[in-house]
Amino acid sequence: MRDSKSGDFYVLEDNVRTPSGISYVLENRLVMTRTLPDAFQAYEVLPVNDYPDELSRILRSLSPRGEAEAQIVLLTPGIHNSAYFEHSFLAQQMGIELVEGRDLIVDGGVVYMKTIHGLKRVDVIYRRVDDEYLDPLTFRPDSVLGVPGLMGAYRAGNVALANAVGNGVADDKAIYSYVPTFIRYYLGEDPILKTVKTYLCADPSDLSYVLDHLSELVVKAVGESGGYGMLIGPVSDSKTIEDFRSRIQANRRNYIAQPVVPLSRVPSYDPANACMAGRHVDLRPYCLYDGDKVTIVPGGLTRVAMQPGSLVVNSSQGGGSKDTWILRGED
Repeated sequence: MRDSKSGDFYVLEDNVRTPSGISYVLENRLVMTRTLPDAFQAYEVLPVNDYPDELSRILRSLSPRGEAEAQIVLLTPGIHNSAYFEHSFLAQQMGIELVEGRDLIVDGGVVYMKTIHGLKRVDVIYRRVDDEYLDPLTFRPDSVLGVPGLMGAYRAGNVALANAVGNGVADDKAIYSYVPTFIRYYLGEDPILKTVKTYLCADPSDLSYVLDHLSELVVKAVGESGGYGMLIGPVSDSKTIEDFRSRIQANRRNYIAQPVVPLSRVPSYDPANACMAGRHVDLRPYCLYDGDKVTIVPGGLTRVAMQPGSLVVNSSQGGGSKDTWILRGED
């Protein structure tokens, strides 16, 4: 995102486990190219529609039986998940099967998909189900979203999971505060983009500051996403602030706090008043990594806070989105 006061760009968070939103990038672009075809030609906007092909290529390369034999599926929690449109959209675009946990079975350490022609072996699972729900024999025993025995097949090397189990540790909002240190240690260079000052409530000195300045800070639960488990102090009433104070004191490790960053604004259509108005935005870029190279989508999801003055851009909280243009530069 961009600080509207300083003009500096900041990384707000990292999403590496099951990042969502790419379907809106592709659909927004489809709508815009049909609406403004001349503008796209005149300004040479770089295309974003290669994403499904590139993702499919990477998934195919993970197959334990080789790319020629690769049978890929997309594992979804089901139609009630807020990102189900994206799951079905990506499966259709990649030409792979969209499955739920009940569509898969593990037999002899191998994962199979149930079809009308019998069982069909599965080599790669692009999973959009969180770790704890993947396998009731390994994680939550009450999960009906996963596949019993899946982790055993994974450990045996008979199926590939993308993204890998456990990589969600990088999504932890407490880990976020250490990313600049990681970059300096492993790469020997300073980060190009800034990160937001982060107070770790597990640290006694940080905790003391946070509790004294709750009305000025944004407080986030480290394992939550989608705008849930969050306090925006300057726009919260005293009851909500005191409720968060109690939560923090009861579970300090579960919370971090940051100063309010004034997100930049762009002109947006206000459907309630049928006019254009300024709305706060942030940008979610997308990248793919195949072990050798990183592919960055030349665009991204500009997320829009639809309510006047709001800083909450998450679609799960009523936020909208815009197409993002990257123009072809001169060689």
